[in-house]
Amino acid sequence: MRQGCISLGDVKCNECHRTIPHAERYLAINEEDGVEVEEGKITRYCTECSLSKGYAHYKEDRGGRTLTFLP
Repeated sequence: MRQGCISLGDVKCNECHRTIPHAERYLAINEEDGVEVEEGKITRYCTECSLSKGYAHYKEDRGGRTLTFLP
């Protein structure tokens, strides 16, 4: 299950291992061995890593671009 979250400043990206700053968006996803599952360990990805892995994309909406983590 994918969950778009907002960092409180003490969250680390599991891909690039950087600390996600306060109020920045990130993705929390249940996956095992790179495959999304219903239950499993929670993996956290910063915005850049989410975009590079294809878990996030920008959507054109009402004249603006919105980042979404939904498939």
